[in-house]
Amino acid sequence: MSATDVTGLREKLSSIVGESGVSDDSSTLETYRSAGLATGGEPLLLVRPGDSGQVRDLVKLAGEDGLNLVLSSSGTPRFRGDTVPSGEAVIVDMSGMDRVLRVDRRNKVALIEPGVTFAQLKAEAKKQGMRPSMPLLPRATKSVIASFLEREPITVPRYHWDMTDPLLCTELVFGTGDLFRTGSAAGPGSLQEQWDKGLAQKNPMGPAQTDFLRIVQGSQGTMAAVTWATMKLELEPSLHRLYFVPTDRLERLVEFSYRALRPKLGEEFFILDAFALATIIAEDPGQIAELASRQAPFTLVYGVAGFEYLPEKRVAYQENDLEEIAQATGLRVAREVPGASWRRLDEIISNPSPEPYYKTRARGAFLEVLFLTTLDRLPSLVEVAEEAAARHGYPAGELGVYVQPIQHGRTCHVEFNIYFDPEDEKDSRRAGDLHEDASRALDEAGAFFSRPYGAWAGMAYAHCPDTVVALKKIKEMLDPAGVLNRGKLCFNGAPGDKPGKKKKEVG
Repeated sequence: MSATDVTGLREKLSSIVGESGVSDDSSTLETYRSAGLATGGEPLLLVRPGDSGQVRDLVKLAGEDGLNLVLSSSGTPRFRGDTVPSGEAVIVDMSGMDRVLRVDRRNKVALIEPGVTFAQLKAEAKKQGMRPSMPLLPRATKSVIASFLEREPITVPRYHWDMTDPLLCTELVFGTGDLFRTGSAAGPGSLQEQWDKGLAQKNPMGPAQTDFLRIVQGSQGTMAAVTWATMKLELEPSLHRLYFVPTDRLERLVEFSYRALRPKLGEEFFILDAFALATIIAEDPGQIAELASRQAPFTLVYGVAGFEYLPEKRVAYQENDLEEIAQATGLRVAREVPGASWRRLDEIISNPSPEPYYKTRARGAFLEVLFLTTLDRLPSLVEVAEEAAARHGYPAGELGVYVQPIQHGRTCHVEFNIYFDPEDEKDSRRAGDLHEDASRALDEAGAFFSRPYGAWAGMAYAHCPDTVVALKKIKEMLDPAGVLNRGKLCFNGAPGDKPGKKKKEVG
């Protein structure tokens, strides 16, 4: 787009959000040009809407002028490439829409805008004796809604009933410019009228038997803009403790997990390898390698909690049951690991990551390989990743493994973190080669890339071409002009291309 065209575009955008709501600051736009392995974007301008009406007007303008809008609500740094444009784009920065609109203790639900961070939501929920479910150490600048739209797993699997949890109802602006509310928020009546009748926008299903949240969630901003959402909150515990289960036998932790999660014991529940644990608890980045060498190869962390009624008894029976399960599986339970007591880790994981982001502390940068699998397949997939690391001369003990059971342990989220020095060209190249090799090896071994960023899209969608056809039909209904985040997922065609009439590639 020529400079003259950009000037004209700026005037149109300013007519919607005001002159102060449009930016061409080069340093700000530069943060959208690359993330992780994704590069090559061309952000033309950044626009900051203040409400859903302005978002609608921006989407309608994009449809009229053939613009590509990339939605963003989290701050820097960014790592996965879903907000790096494919070609020219206008960045729609929704981080300024940052109000916690309602916290409802009776129904354990909050209604928030997309710019709200975990620290903000935690502070507001705490005023009413509540807390949000959180992923493990989210970035300080991470949008709560963005995190859960991308299905980042929460650390308490017994609260995770469905893949949409803890999201509930949403207000959407589709690529057509239509405003739509999902679940019980659809009506009848306005939000205030629903609140006056005691409703809380807590049922995510609807209108009728539709479930548009499942279409929007995980779509990387290709289906709709979310202008607010409701989500589950949980009670703040009155008594809470963490325990460690260290071992060199991952298979034993798998058996322990199945036995513990089936009756829904525990609160927090996750597994870390030695290096990942060290990146979390080390007080100084220079201590990470030495601290990792003192840990068991794998450590399971679980929490127990008591709430308003009989908290001591609730904690006691869970402690006893989990101790018995540990003994039955040949494991021991500890209150501390080298470098950290349970109290210290509890304080760490109860909050967002301090700056710099904890995954960058080891070497300055990292690449993730993240996917879903079942716990019984975990040991074999760890072996696949370690073999890939060995092929590239990367120490297998420094992969940074994080395993998060979800849906009561029915399945689990797995991360392998490849740490590298971004200033070292050789180290960076090795990390990129390992990332590609490990991703393909894990895909072939059965890992399910449910969040297909970048090159993973080709691998994920190649397994199910029927899904590609269906998604393109839905995309054409909800975003017929292709104005939302072009080139992501399986939507690699030009606006107006008809589903089923393109060439057969599914990348």
